[in-house]
Amino acid sequence: MRDRDLRRDLYAAVAAVLLVVAAALVGVAIKRAKDVLHVGWPPLYANWLPHTGPGTPAALAVAVAVVAYGPQLAARLPWRSLLWTSWATAMAWTWSLALVDGWHRGIARRLTTRYEYLQVIDRFDDIPGTLRTFTGHILEGSPDQWPPHVAGHPPAATLTFVLLDRIGLGGGAWAGVWCVTVGATACAAVLVTVRAVAGEALARRAAPFLVLAPAAVWMGTSADGYFAAVAAWSVALLALALTGRTALRRRTAAFGSGLLFGLTCYLSYGLTLFVLIAAGVLVLGRHQLRHPARGLFLLLPGLAVVPLLFTLAGFDWWEAYHLLVRRYHQGAGGFRPYGYWVWANLACTVLVVGLATVAGLRRAGVTLVRRRHRLVPRRRDGILPRPGRPGGPDAEFRLALLVSAAALALLVADLSGMSKAETERIWLPFALWLLPACALLTRPRAWLTTQAALALLLNHLLLTGW
Repeated sequence: MRDRDLRRDLYAAVAAVLLVVAAALVGVAIKRAKDVLHVGWPPLYANWLPHTGPGTPAALAVAVAVVAYGPQLAARLPWRSLLWTSWATAMAWTWSLALVDGWHRGIARRLTTRYEYLQVIDRFDDIPGTLRTFTGHILEGSPDQWPPHVAGHPPAATLTFVLLDRIGLGGGAWAGVWCVTVGATACAAVLVTVRAVAGEALARRAAPFLVLAPAAVWMGTSADGYFAAVAAWSVALLALALTGRTALRRRTAAFGSGLLFGLTCYLSYGLTLFVLIAAGVLVLGRHQLRHPARGLFLLLPGLAVVPLLFTLAGFDWWEAYHLLVRRYHQGAGGFRPYGYWVWANLACTVLVVGLATVAGLRRAGVTLVRRRHRLVPRRRDGILPRPGRPGGPDAEFRLALLVSAAALALLVADLSGMSKAETERIWLPFALWLLPACALLTRPRAWLTTQAALALLLNHLLLTGW
């Protein structure tokens, strides 16, 4: 049985490789006929540039260490120590990959280009005044139009870097440090969630794969890495609100979850789709509380805080979103072909999550098909029994449901047509939630080796745009 499952895992990985190859070949053919893709090395927003850098030795060392000792340490460390170790190792992996491009090109200048948020810091001297007129600068051709990334996101994204500048942490270097440091915490947030809804054993098995993810190539100094962390913690706190040991912890976590989800929606319009992942956590954790409504009643007040503040300041989220759609079609989104990107985006995702995740998703799909019984059976009197901590025979089924919710969110984003290219960066927040599927794999060190090799090859052969 194990040999047959391994063969099928390899078949899934080969199919994913063929998808990437097809996207590359078709993309090159389209570029030669008429360059409507607007990417240098399809399907990635990158250019072919084999190189090494000061981060190369460190990246190799981190990869070897995680492959050799990661699964063993993840199984033995105390839980809190595992979370801190995972965060630290994820930072080391991300930093080393970013420094393959050197300090200036890989870190300090990433968020200072003409597309980025740091270009407009001086226009936020009067923050309330800028928020009131924010929508007036979104469309191309409008007076003092915003750069693409500023126009393409709600103002909380830009305000993050404005506030960093206000406390003396201005410039591209500090912005890069912020994104790497905060972005790496997403690893711990996903682990907290997996433990809460599917049990600690699977969370521990997933930890090395979350740490050594190829996604780190784009997490390094990309603002989307920071967005991914905020969104991930909103879900993690929701899971803790359902499973916390005391009423105070549950209520505090519920308020924090709502607060961060509200912030998530004002960091990126597309991250409203995280409601699908949150819904999956609610379904998986609904039996952990005797009185769910009482335990989660602070979720909505927390959710209202950030939208209320921005609305009172004069920013209209819905108006800005509709203007963004128009701006998107004024730019590259207007000529990038949907018929290519609707499947080439998935090839980008393969490169972000790695072949191990593809194999893990295959196993998750099989688990969903095979497990048809309810997560928690009803007694004859119709009352739901209160289960113990997640785990046991349903653990893999619960994990499969969680990653399926993330896959659904990613699929909706793909079909929307608002993510044509650059999804290796844009979809980072969703892609991270596919990685726990690797906990379902056997032979973790072999699969971790493929993950590390993919990330190292991408970072050393290509110069990524983000």
